[in-house]
Amino acid sequence: MKIKIMPLLLLLLTVLPIINIPAQTTQTNVIPSILESKELPQWVKDLRRWEIVAFGSIPFTMFTATFAMDMYRWNNANGLSFTDEGRRYAPWPLKSAGAVVMKSKEQETVFIAAASLSVAIAVADQIIVQVKRHKARKRAEAIPVGSTIITRKPMPDDPITDDAVSEQLSPDEL
Repeated sequence: MKIKIMPLLLLLLTVLPIINIPAQTTQTNVIPSILESKELPQWVKDLRRWEIVAFGSIPFTMFTATFAMDMYRWNNANGLSFTDEGRRYAPWPLKSAGAVVMKSKEQETVFIAAASLSVAIAVADQIIVQVKRHKARKRAEAIPVGSTIITRKPMPDDPITDDAVSEQLSPDEL
């Protein structure tokens, strides 16, 4: 009897804490973002965006720089030969068995190129954001004083369904 109760007790002890965990919360944004705060200056938000873009693009620029270095090495080693011996320097999808690894100087060059490209992408993004912000500011300043500003927003969901509307209207109104 004691042997049958132990597995059941073990099962209950593992399942009971999980039962009280809710499946979903009703709040969509429990912790407000620090960057949505009105107290932070715009340059801090811009710096954070620049950082996110720069570090977020590193995997892509690293892959691109590694591919470019492999193509350069392949061309210098044997003129882009597709023989098994020639593909030892080929980039990743074309490499053959026994591929020649990069030297440390080449790896440093790849990393510097990838980091520089990431910084260039982040700077280009920052320039685009600044130009868009400047154009929007100029457009807002060009509006004459006292003009009505109309902001378009999506129509809110109406709790009245189509069936309820058709019941309220007479057949002549439909």
